[in-house]
Amino acid sequence: MPNLPKDFPDHHDAELVIRLYELRRDPVMRESRNVMFTQFLPKSYEDLKVVATNNANPLNAAYRQTTSYWEMVYGMAKHGIIHADFLMENSGEGIYLYVKAYPWLAQLRADANRRVFENTEWIVNHSEVAKASFARISAAVEKLRAAK
Repeated sequence: MPNLPKDFPDHHDAELVIRLYELRRDPVMRESRNVMFTQFLPKSYEDLKVVATNNANPLNAAYRQTTSYWEMVYGMAKHGIIHADFLMENSGEGIYLYVKAYPWLAQLRADANRRVFENTEWIVNHSEVAKASFARISAAVEKLRAAK
């Protein structure tokens, strides 16, 4: 696996982050992001599996749209296309989805898709900014789960 091959961000990184932001504003993507942040909060593996693996589930399209987008984005960091910490300073939203699935990730990989959240996991393990985001978001999601 690559190890943060870029020592510091440059103008190309800035251009990519701006372009990624613009893509997040697409109406379909914006609606999918909204659905995942307001309606998707699995409390069990079954809650996750029914959304992640069932195309008939009303949340499945939004799940696929957002997770594939963030996997693509974080893959750019994994392969040295964009500076990982700079990206994470501006694009931590995908970590939120990862945190929601994290407790059951091994089971989801075994049952459905061995590569699910692979790039998100990489960035959490290789970017200090992502590690901090993961810890902060994990605490917030646990509070949400406990409240519902």
